[in-house]
Amino acid sequence: MKRTMKSYPRSLALLVAMGLAAGLTLSASLSLGASSDLSQTATPQGSAPDFGAYDPYGAFSTDKTVKIEHLFLPWEDVDLASLPAADTYAAARNRTILITIEPWTWSQQWRVTPTELKDGILSGKYDPNLDAICRIAGGMKTAVTIRFAHEMEDKKGRFSWANWNPADYISAYKHVVDRCKTLAPHAKFMWSPKGDDGLAAYYPGDNYVDAIGLSVFGLQKFDRDKYGRDRTFSELLKPGYDRVVQFNKPIVVAELGYSGSKDYVAAWDAEVRKPLPAFPKLTAVVYFNDKEVYPWPENYGLPDWRIKQNIIN
Repeated sequence: MKRTMKSYPRSLALLVAMGLAAGLTLSASLSLGASSDLSQTATPQGSAPDFGAYDPYGAFSTDKTVKIEHLFLPWEDVDLASLPAADTYAAARNRTILITIEPWTWSQQWRVTPTELKDGILSGKYDPNLDAICRIAGGMKTAVTIRFAHEMEDKKGRFSWANWNPADYISAYKHVVDRCKTLAPHAKFMWSPKGDDGLAAYYPGDNYVDAIGLSVFGLQKFDRDKYGRDRTFSELLKPGYDRVVQFNKPIVVAELGYSGSKDYVAAWDAEVRKPLPAFPKLTAVVYFNDKEVYPWPENYGLPDWRIKQNIIN
């Protein structure tokens, strides 16, 4: 049975519905896609990184400082009819779009094994799924960056495409980019490791990467239990940043979240919105405004990164 986006926790449906319910209109004179180019080479000196959000609850719907609208979607068992409406939503707010394509279904009982997924990508089995997304992306009004199969170096078993033989991952990534470029020739492509040691083995080459994404999440309870103190955004970003800066590409924190006391959250809020001269290649940070969907280890559960809910008294 074909399922729709509304069946899944990470969905365009809420974002689109909120925009349409608010009477969203698009002026023909609106400047589209000019707000944030994720392939810009560096943050202008003295400027803060651009700010974006994955925001299915619409918390940032009227925030004029948000320049990037982040969307997550699987490429199986998904209804793409809402994707053009998300384009309209972003364009009306003068935002660009970052699309994370997860090459699986969000229904866990329907997922194939990592080997089946790898063989399916390389054989072209999933080309129709990919083509459907890229064809829509190619017709969008807004500037689009496509982030495919992120956190590929992670060894914890979260993603079916992670911890493959690096050569196999690179072949699959290149296949996807080559095919998508034919349908979305103006799209940019983001290679997005988690930031862990060993990520360099998965780098697909300069011709396949316009920007590099990283993931940074700060959980105060974890920090205090493991380090005896609060850690900062810069402290958590630095190891991954240092590992990818060698590739000389613009760097984006594609997934950002933090949860803790009011003071802890306020400190992170302030830091991610200010100039960070220690990270000249960091061009944008994109907040993940949702609950965690995969349990943290050692019974830390599912942190809630949503704005306001991320403050723990």
